Amino acid sequence: QVQLVESGGGLVQAGDSLRLSCAPSVRISTRGTMAWFRRAPGQEREFVAAISGSAADTYYADSVKGRFAIARDNAKTTTYLQLNSLRPEDTAVYYCASGGRFASRRAYYSSGNYDTWGQGTQVTVSS
Repeated sequence: QVQLVESGGGLVQAGDSLRLSCAPSVRISTRGTMAWFRRAPGQEREFVAAISGSAADTYYADSVKGRFAIARDNAKTTTYLQLNSLRPEDTAVYYCASGGRFASRRAYYSSGNYDTWGQGTQVTVSS
């Protein structure tokens, strides 16, 4: 079974940057939607960002818009999440997820529409 593997998390200070990466455990073509979600301690998992298969469309949570950027390299079957201007409230486990092609904007934001997930990578931002 194909899984997603995240990397790039770590402990940083407020204002620093990180780049998270996500790749499938087996080299396959991942042309569907890719997304990042996160779960902070004691909170529900929340949407962070998503990118369509063609990379033509990207979506962001309001809390990260202008600070985070999602990108994908289909040749390397890797999806990235660039985290800039990190804040303590960005502290969470970040999960990569893949899904199919979505017909509506709203579908990108729902975790239930993604069928493959990674184990997560911890991002901790100190003040």
